[in-house]
Amino acid sequence: MVRTEEFRRPAAAALRILGLAAVYYAAGRIGLLEQVVIAGAVVTPLWPPTGIALASLFILGLRTWPGIALGTMLVILTISSLAVSSLLIMLGNTLAPVCSYLLLRKVGFRMELDRLRDGVALVALGAFGGMLVSSTVASATLLVSGRLPASGFWSAWAAWWVGDAMGVLVVAPLLFALRTVRWPRAIRTYRWAEGAALLVCAVAVSLVATRTPLALLFLVFPLIVWAALRFQLLGAAPVVLLVSVMAIVAATRRIGAFEGQSLLQAMVNLQALNGSAALTALLLSAIVTEQKTVRQKIEQACEELAEVVDRLAPGERTPRWPPSDGSGR
Repeated sequence: MVRTEEFRRPAAAALRILGLAAVYYAAGRIGLLEQVVIAGAVVTPLWPPTGIALASLFILGLRTWPGIALGTMLVILTISSLAVSSLLIMLGNTLAPVCSYLLLRKVGFRMELDRLRDGVALVALGAFGGMLVSSTVASATLLVSGRLPASGFWSAWAAWWVGDAMGVLVVAPLLFALRTVRWPRAIRTYRWAEGAALLVCAVAVSLVATRTPLALLFLVFPLIVWAALRFQLLGAAPVVLLVSVMAIVAATRRIGAFEGQSLLQAMVNLQALNGSAALTALLLSAIVTEQKTVRQKIEQACEELAEVVDRLAPGERTPRWPPSDGSGR
């Protein structure tokens, strides 16, 4: 039995690493469907593997980092040959989520994102901070190898950094939210109806906002606020992903709201939309969740206090908390 357990543990760890590499590779292939070339460097407006990598480190553990390296190498091999520069880019793409993970662990980040500080930490440290590593290593590698002119270094660096950061802000919160999904014991028809209405409205409004030549991209924000207030991160994260995907398709193809814009203008407007949408959903969801948690703790404390009063004065009736009606009786 001992030998069996000793064999199962490395086998399970290897399967987790290979599974992460496969998911990373698949997400990378999807991300490359809407790639752009800036100063000779191939970048994507949204790089989903960074969000998957960071979430996986929290969910599966830091020991799964080889899966990130393997997945990165597989993605690189689909667009270029194996070289020293490829190994350096792989190193940067692996170190970036690991650094983000270590920084977030240092400040006590919780995957539930039920505190405002967790949302701020994910934005500042997980997305904008940690992803500086991958963008800097990749851009410097391309510059030294001669595949990137000196004049285009900062453009490529900024595009790489923003794409990786958006991957964290858009994808990681969705994965964190999905891990907490539980099938409800009691089916609440009105909640399912509201969720379906939110999905339909999100698709319709996103299509109109991104496909019309009018400047109507701001129409998506009431939907994000609705999702965050009513469903918190579990509702807001999918809406942000939907909006981001539709906006990326429109921007890379220069249609709808991005028609007639240069590549630089389209990318700036796109990332302004993606960043604002992700920040709104993440921070508003964290605030609402934190307030609900505080209310639940207060209610629990009041119920415990009522039980204590019942024990001290058995004959006295104490009001329920929360009150059963508006009169407080």
